[in-house]
Amino acid sequence: MAHTDFSVLDEQRFKAFHWRAMLTTGLGVFCDGYDLSSIALVLPLVLHSYGVAKLSSIQSGTLAASALVGAALGAMVFGFLGQKGRKRFYGFDVAILGVAALAQAFAPTLTWIIALRFVLGFGVGADYVLSPVIMAEHSNRADRGKALGLGFGTMWPLGALAAAILKLLLQSLNVPDDLQWRIVLGAGAVPALAVLYFRRQMPETARFLARVEANHAEAQRVMAQIGGAEPAATAAPLADTRPFGQVFAAHARDIFAAGVLWMIYDLVVYSSILFGPSLIAQGMGLSAVTFQLLIELVFVVPASVSMSWFLIDRVGRKPLQVWGFLISAVMLGIFAGLRSKFAALPALAFIVYGLFNVSQTGPGLVSGAGVFGVELAPTRIRSVAQAITVAFGRVGAAISGFAFPLLFGKIGEIATVFVLAALSIAGGVLTQVLVPETGSRSLEEINREMAPVATTD
Repeated sequence: MAHTDFSVLDEQRFKAFHWRAMLTTGLGVFCDGYDLSSIALVLPLVLHSYGVAKLSSIQSGTLAASALVGAALGAMVFGFLGQKGRKRFYGFDVAILGVAALAQAFAPTLTWIIALRFVLGFGVGADYVLSPVIMAEHSNRADRGKALGLGFGTMWPLGALAAAILKLLLQSLNVPDDLQWRIVLGAGAVPALAVLYFRRQMPETARFLARVEANHAEAQRVMAQIGGAEPAATAAPLADTRPFGQVFAAHARDIFAAGVLWMIYDLVVYSSILFGPSLIAQGMGLSAVTFQLLIELVFVVPASVSMSWFLIDRVGRKPLQVWGFLISAVMLGIFAGLRSKFAALPALAFIVYGLFNVSQTGPGLVSGAGVFGVELAPTRIRSVAQAITVAFGRVGAAISGFAFPLLFGKIGEIATVFVLAALSIAGGVLTQVLVPETGSRSLEEINREMAPVATTD
């Protein structure tokens, strides 16, 4: 009997195809984690190499925002391109990433670094749209959260970890400072360009082929390839011929809710660097690189892997994000309350900050990995919906870079931490109120897009 809708995909077990797809799509986010972390690790060396004693406020702001603004723009451009085909443009994102990362190693001035990081960010934004959309549309129903969580939420800290390890390795080998920062920044090209071939080999998603392109024969072939069945045993749903604007209007509330939640997550997580690493690392007598390495190894990566594997599909997206936000607020309150003791007890500060990072892993695996963006929009508009949520997140990160340092100087460290705690509470409440639970449900069920099936003779 022919399968209706996409049950051939939804009821599959998690197998080799999904592991390959997860690694292939996730390496783009690995590059993002690497590239965004590496500049902070080597910035003093970069400035010394260019003879810059101190960044001006304009230079500091543009350096911090260039990649984020580029990512917002790249997301919107590739969100609309993705409506013409997921695979058609897949690989261009990491090609942009790789070329820009490598070019940083040869940048003649700081201005060139800033410009290249804008281009690099453009590639990151493109990847944040295409990769989660492709992974979600290929995934089975029961393990979709795990695939997105491991492929995107976990890959980011692994990229940051790789940057810290490479920096420490070069430092231990006494590589000259001018060469050291060029190697660290340029090495971001390696994972990006290495995965380019495999991205071009990824099949177009059956959901796009059937629902947008109306290529039912090819959709059947892809479903059969993934499901290990004969093409004749599958039947793809008919195309969604509704006008784009009509479909978008029907789902706009959920899309913008997902965008707001991603923005809140980025506001909190990016702002935490104001009171975290430099202050605590200094008290513990650690370099910023060593501190980041310890936080990623001891707290972030274990939490991300375990929550992706055991919780996101079993417990659900909403509980993981709600409790993550609320526990973050508690940890921030503890941080503010114990601030006066941290100078004498830096290890306590390290533990509190580490537990804050653990709690933030929940929202990081849901909103920060783009799960709501891809799950709360039907196939007809999914790449544009994801682009909007990515742009919201990048705007939140950019606001963190500009507004929170000013707030930090105006109202002080403790009050700023309480503002972040209030934002975390808002994130938990809004998650509970604004979005439905999407775990363990097919994408078509979530978005009420059950469609007639194309019959074949």
